Amino acid sequence: MVTILAEMITLFVFACILGICVIEDVSVLIALFLGLICFVSYALYRKFSLVQIGQMIICGIKEAKTILIVFSLIGMLTALWRAGGTIPFIIYHTLSLIDSKFFVMFAFLLCSLISCLTGTSFGTVSTMGIICMITGKALGISPFYLGGAILSGIFFGDRCSPMSSSALLVCELTGTDIYTNIKNMIRTSFIPFIFTVAFYAITGYASTHRVVSTESVAIFTQNFNLSPWVILPAFTIVILTICKYNIKVTIMWSIISGVFVCLYFQEMSILELLRCLLLGYHTENPELATLINGGGLISMVQTMAIVTISSSYFGIFRNTKLLDKIKEWSNVIAHHSTNFATVLLVSIITAAFSCNQTLATMLTYEITKNLVSDREQLAVYLEDTVIIVSPLIPWSIAATFPILTLDAPMNCIIYAVYLYTVPLWNLFMSFMDSHRRKKASILYS
Repeated sequence: MVTILAEMITLFVFACILGICVIEDVSVLIALFLGLICFVSYALYRKFSLVQIGQMIICGIKEAKTILIVFSLIGMLTALWRAGGTIPFIIYHTLSLIDSKFFVMFAFLLCSLISCLTGTSFGTVSTMGIICMITGKALGISPFYLGGAILSGIFFGDRCSPMSSSALLVCELTGTDIYTNIKNMIRTSFIPFIFTVAFYAITGYASTHRVVSTESVAIFTQNFNLSPWVILPAFTIVILTICKYNIKVTIMWSIISGVFVCLYFQEMSILELLRCLLLGYHTENPELATLINGGGLISMVQTMAIVTISSSYFGIFRNTKLLDKIKEWSNVIAHHSTNFATVLLVSIITAAFSCNQTLATMLTYEITKNLVSDREQLAVYLEDTVIIVSPLIPWSIAATFPILTLDAPMNCIIYAVYLYTVPLWNLFMSFMDSHRRKKASILYS
């Protein structure tokens, strides 16, 4: 009983820390560091030594080493796409094809398409997401609208692409087929997708005040060599991803091609190139800086720190069994609502506490795996909850990385309509199905 009370107090204190920090706009890093102190204190209470706790933390961080490497590469990649003229080229040549009144809708659709092709939300936001954000700013559209639409789009493919690591993780956990899951996911997200497109078309129309014109970004032609060759880094990453190359290898080849473009077509010096890779692309032209500055390894430092601290949580959770009580509660909740509602509630809790989509997915599966006997049904439940709930948690990596990359306001999550219409629609349908089953059982009893 005393242990249960200690668990509840620990989780409550952590929730308060996060809540206060979010309300007061305190850095997520500070919130997570205070949370780490909170969980370390709980582990000490459970009689674990400092050495053991240190080992827990190290084990948790080791599991995140791959994603830390990828983040480093993405930081350098986005700088090269800016400095090499890749992003300016795409913006300049796509503006004439898009009706500015529907640009917010197009941003959602373009990011959805690229995320489906590549299977990566972070890769999409670092490429097409940045392109849409910069182009939208040039049209005078608020980053609030752009950030929400892009966030919705990048997780559309992250959820249902056959190349998505999160979709493949769900398949591995549940022992299901990826293509069967995709078919089921299309069925459960069709109405939310149509609603989202219509919503962005209507609200985006009202939020755009400029006409698309290449004149609005003519500054790119004055500062970059926009030869078709500068598209090589983007072409490389799309082709290699479609060919299912390892994501690190894919980004490395895009970086190599980006270095070539910067040196040969933009005539950068080696020193300028190295500075760009580390500190990002920066220009003294204030008009151009507003549109294109950013990227570099330094831009990923905060995100990498968030990943490091949040990953350390999992090591403590796993060894102290801090979240085990939630598994018992989930069974009780399922008896009074629906299985989907239970999975959704658990996914919100795990996403909030793990701060990481992958860990949240594994925790949600572990807690709810006995609730749903049909593995395919459980797989689509996970895809409709934890996979797209994670980016709705402001301190989650799934939210902070894209938003920091885009330099969008945190409240753009409110405008990420697709991310909450999918779970809400399926929650509604689960209660409707439950009601029909109960009604049928009464009629035939």
